[in-house]
Amino acid sequence: MDHKDKYIGQLLDNRYEIIEKIGEGGMSVVYKALCHRLNRYVAVKVLKDELALDEDFLRRFHTESQAVAMLSHPNIVTVYDVSRSSDTEYIVMELIEGITLKQYMQRRGALTWKEVLHFSTQISKALAHAHSRGIIHRDIKPHNILILADSSVKVTDFGIARLTNLQNTLTNETLGSVHYISPEQAKGGNIDARTDIYSLGVVMYEMLTGRLPFEGDSAVSIAIQHISSMPLQPREINSDVPVGLESITMRAMNPELSGRYQSAEILHEDLENFRKNPETNFDYSEREIIETVNPADVKSEADGQESGRYKKNRQPISRRGELSKEEYVDNRRRARRVSTLSGVFCVVVFIIAVFVFLWNYWLNDVFTSPETMTVPELTGGRLEDVLINPTYTDYYNIIPSYETSDTVESGYIMAQVPAAGRTVIKNSERKADLKVVVSSGDFYVIMPEVVNSEYRQAHITLQKLKLEVEVTTVSSDEVTKGYVISSVPAAGVELKAGDKVYLTVSGGPEIKYLLMPDLVGESVEVAKGIIETSNLILGTVSSVDDEAPEGQVIFQNIIAGTEIAENTKVNISISNGSRAPQSPGEEEEWADPEIPGESTTEPENGAEAPDIG
Repeated sequence: MDHKDKYIGQLLDNRYEIIEKIGEGGMSVVYKALCHRLNRYVAVKVLKDELALDEDFLRRFHTESQAVAMLSHPNIVTVYDVSRSSDTEYIVMELIEGITLKQYMQRRGALTWKEVLHFSTQISKALAHAHSRGIIHRDIKPHNILILADSSVKVTDFGIARLTNLQNTLTNETLGSVHYISPEQAKGGNIDARTDIYSLGVVMYEMLTGRLPFEGDSAVSIAIQHISSMPLQPREINSDVPVGLESITMRAMNPELSGRYQSAEILHEDLENFRKNPETNFDYSEREIIETVNPADVKSEADGQESGRYKKNRQPISRRGELSKEEYVDNRRRARRVSTLSGVFCVVVFIIAVFVFLWNYWLNDVFTSPETMTVPELTGGRLEDVLINPTYTDYYNIIPSYETSDTVESGYIMAQVPAAGRTVIKNSERKADLKVVVSSGDFYVIMPEVVNSEYRQAHITLQKLKLEVEVTTVSSDEVTKGYVISSVPAAGVELKAGDKVYLTVSGGPEIKYLLMPDLVGESVEVAKGIIETSNLILGTVSSVDDEAPEGQVIFQNIIAGTEIAENTKVNISISNGSRAPQSPGEEEEWADPEIPGESTTEPENGAEAPDIG
């Protein structure tokens, strides 16, 4: 049996009107809401009732949420507010119109390496921003990464994962997250920003291959694999994966903290370097896990050693077994000589490197006049032609960005910085940056279905697609006021940025007007009939003292002849007859007394009255 959600229709803090439920997790339920103060739609994450009773949890909830609210980055979902209404704890966030990366992968399977690079670069930027402010996500997974219509990425649930970790153990309930858990998390050890980097590496692995690195029947079995196993290389599953991107992925997934990327900034730099040159091979080979050991010193896993790792014998050993004292002394002397020669060699190389550096970046400019060149005119040309022309690529780093245009054909350059004719230093080793803006052609979108939706939401949806909106309001007896009746063009039509969409919106039932009839002088029954046939509503009927006959209308609150809307309420007053004139019998009773000698009767039989003197 379905039960109505108790929050639907509520107004939290007299500001956020809960409209509909859009998601649910282990800690909270997410609703779409309308902020009446700013007239915008937001996402409200309401903490579940059982957690709201835990005071320690609430304290951590507010601390973490307020810290996350300080984050401001285009690739992180914005937190607007952290508040409490009655017994309801909630967070107000930016409402994102998009799908999760997990849903995207379920539809597409393995992604192209260019898509992986595009998404991973944005996620690494988001992590770098959060880590710089001391916030670790702790639950990076495709379910917490949102993809917008313009293919930009936003990471959600920053800081909230810390609270989840306080509640969860490694059970099947956490099976979704444990696929992306770092080895140090699996072991229950201390974690830092490198935990998020490992999880991002797993996400990249899944995007490249279409599968997870480790699978199992339980959360515990998957966690053990993160600690003790090595997955297949991505190229063994998908041969289209570039070597450089595979190297970046496997370094991010290195189970040893020292072998992993030490910061999200460094990971982002490698992704950017790979983007500029996809042929780059970073050569991050995995370190040998099982080292040469003395078999007599191997301890079993039952003695507390990790699977696949053993302690080395503290005595110097060789593959033949233990060394003699003479061999040991000779080896030490040889090692000292090699160390000394290596040190001298390193010093010489360092001096040479310093000189080369100073010559290239300072001394060369001091003692020689730099050769200059004039920036060529690239505007109007095709980017593809520019990138294969050594005249440009030998001396310039061509850095393209893309913008939609309905006047310039896709692939052609619309603008450049520096402008043509400017002078720059000519140097094939240190190329000058030349930024170009390239047309991506018209930006086409599919007209969404907005009929029967609230017109303000429809207006926001269309504006996000860069469409202009014109609204016409008409009366309707069938469609609720404020909802869209029709759209031109209809849903499914292909449009381009800047096109106009015409929405017809219901203004509610049509209001008809009439002239107020004259009810004064009519009986109350007649007046009621006139009101009913005129499509008006009888309001109050009051009785007042008046000389008019009882039941007659003596007053109406709307003057006769006034133009009024149908269904207007009309109040009338009727006479109770208390001041009506007396009957004739009552008048005789109060007649003047007879005057002596004056007759008040008519003469009988037509005789004349006697003449009084």
